[in-house]
Amino acid sequence: MPEFPIRKIAVLSEEIFHEGGPVAEVPRRRAAAMAVVRNPFAGRYVEDLQSAMDDLKPLGLLLADRLIAALGGDIKQIDGYGKGAIVGTAGELEHGALWHVPGGYAMRERLGDAKAIVPSAKKVGAFGSKLDVPLGHINAAYVRSHFDAMEVGISDGPRPDEILFCLAMTCGPRVHNRMGGLAADDIKAWDGLR
Repeated sequence: MPEFPIRKIAVLSEEIFHEGGPVAEVPRRRAAAMAVVRNPFAGRYVEDLQSAMDDLKPLGLLLADRLIAALGGDIKQIDGYGKGAIVGTAGELEHGALWHVPGGYAMRERLGDAKAIVPSAKKVGAFGSKLDVPLGHINAAYVRSHFDAMEVGISDGPRPDEILFCLAMTCGPRVHNRMGGLAADDIKAWDGLR
C-alpha cells in the first residue's frame, strides 16, 4: 500500500462582504484546506494507481473536518464545494486524479445528502504553483449563484516529489449574484445533475 506522508496542512478562510456593490447582509464565506504530501509514484510510471485512492480516504476526511470547523461547524450552512490537486513536476497528472474519490466522497460523507458532482481541477505544477479550484452548489450543478473558483496554493510546495491536495467549501451564493437560472431554494430532490 502506498503511503502519502503529510508535510504540511494549511487552511484558508475568507469572508466576502461586497464586490463593489452594496454590502451583503450576510457575507459569503469560503474556505480551503490543503495538504502537501509525498507522492509515492514520483519519478516512475505505475500502471495500477486506483488502489491508492483508498489510502487517501483518511486525508479526505481530515481535510473535510478542518473545513467544516473553519466555516463554523454547522454543516447546514455549507452549500458549495470543490476540490483540486497540484502534482509536483516529478509526477504526472493522473496522480492528481487519485483525489477524485477520497476528496469528493469525504465531503459528501461529512455534509450528508449532497447530490451534485464535486467540481474538480488538477494540474502538474512547479514549486509555488497556484490552482483555481472550481466551486458549485452541493445539491444541483446548475445553480448559477454558486459558480465560483477559489485560488489556492502553498508558497513552498509542491516540491517535485509531492502533491498538494485541496478541498474547498462555501456558505452562500456569490455576494452580488444576479444571473438567474435554477435557484438554490427551488432545488428538487433529484436535481443533482441539473
